[in-house]
Amino acid sequence: MKNLFVYATFGDRENAYDVVNAMVEQRLVSCANIFPPIESVYHWEGEIQQAEEVVVIFKTRAELFEQARAAICELHDYECPCVVALPIDRGHSPFMKWIQAETTVETAKDTVKS
Repeated sequence: MKNLFVYATFGDRENAYDVVNAMVEQRLVSCANIFPPIESVYHWEGEIQQAEEVVVIFKTRAELFEQARAAICELHDYECPCVVALPIDRGHSPFMKWIQAETTVETAKDTVKS
């Protein structure tokens, strides 16, 4: 049983909530944590940028990462969204099993657009 945290940033809470709701509904993720706005500083198009962003941490099965990544990117407002997988090496067994139970490969395959 391999689970992941999928870390992603969004330009605003509305887009974050839209993506989170779609991902949970499609059972690509068991749940997601939406953090209050953060300040990001980064290079973009040759210049240093500053922006307020919202961080989301999704919980899912490792085997669903590519489908989850594709769905996030499809629904995301950014041209180049930050979407990275962070393996969960160890965890509370009931919680780890809950992630598995609340995500389904069959449902996810049927609901994600290609």
